[in-house]
Amino acid sequence: MKSMCLRHALPLAALLVASGLLSTDAAAQSQPRAIPTFEVDPSWPKVPPQSKLGDASSFAIDAQDNVWLLHRPSTLKPDQAAMAAKPVVVFDAAGNFVKAWGGPGTGYDWPEREHGIHIDQKGNVWIGGNNCAALAIFGLKPVADDALLKFAPDGKFTMQIGKSDGSKGNTDTGNVHRAADAWVHAPTNEVFVADGYGNTRVVVFDADTGAFKRMWGAFGNKPAGDDNCKVTSPKTFPDAGGPAHFNIVHAIRVAKDGTVYVADRENRRVQTFSSDGKYQKQLIRTEAPFARNLAFSADPEQQFLYVGAGKGIAIVDRKTLEVIGEIQPPGIIGAGHQIATDSKGNLYIAQTARGMQKLVFKGLSPATGR
Repeated sequence: MKSMCLRHALPLAALLVASGLLSTDAAAQSQPRAIPTFEVDPSWPKVPPQSKLGDASSFAIDAQDNVWLLHRPSTLKPDQAAMAAKPVVVFDAAGNFVKAWGGPGTGYDWPEREHGIHIDQKGNVWIGGNNCAALAIFGLKPVADDALLKFAPDGKFTMQIGKSDGSKGNTDTGNVHRAADAWVHAPTNEVFVADGYGNTRVVVFDADTGAFKRMWGAFGNKPAGDDNCKVTSPKTFPDAGGPAHFNIVHAIRVAKDGTVYVADRENRRVQTFSSDGKYQKQLIRTEAPFARNLAFSADPEQQFLYVGAGKGIAIVDRKTLEVIGEIQPPGIIGAGHQIATDSKGNLYIAQTARGMQKLVFKGLSPATGR
């Protein structure tokens, strides 16, 4: 089902939800269910002509709705390398260039292969990478990105958890191992890390001190599994519940109510946990690539979870984990590598080799085909 233009009047339940007069639980019992709709903004962003961007790896949004891009300058062709923008590039919501910074410096291990970026409630910038020495990627040092970095909004380095080539595996409480994503939960001041390319776990640290708090694997069990540079997807999915261990913990989000959502990319499932790591339930869809990334809708209750799926983005009821629609407007570049939403509900897609894109939120429209 493709997203549609807002041509029909919103159902009463949707209007009541929007006004706060009806809970989402009550609205879920009404038919049809209203779902978000989007259209591509072809003019976003406006990259300065003197700058070149490499593969767009991840987006994060700050409190002013500025859009922070983490890209990979090393992926530019040799004739463009001299024009490479710094790896952290900031645009405003309209796509205007604001600033750029980042890269190797004194006192920290900048990732060889930039992967994830997150802006916490204090404006701090968290960055991780996923390089593996054995991959021997041209132009990159043969080291594993085993550190998670924290910077002030102006790019001043403030903290590093772990160090390059430092990981001792899934039981290590001092290093990450090619971490894919991170999310700070403000009420507990903890950073939840999708420690998912080298390790197979969620690991939690104090967001101020970097002190280890706890960790868990798939289904809330002890983290386990192979450390392999090569991404290996299952050829078949015979078990309805999926494999016992994570296989690329690629994205993580913590809702306002403390529920933790984990995108287990190669196993094509989303698992949910309490903030202390107790397994709750999962959504698994094996017929096509699924759980590539995660983002919440911007409404106060975070009614919808957006999940990269196939050629678009699945719309999931956050509480029930029911797939209720799909975002695939004309011109979408794909499901994305990582995605993010701003306070107005707009959706940003970082699609590595295929570039980046802004999808403008157009309001709610009745679902069809349910």
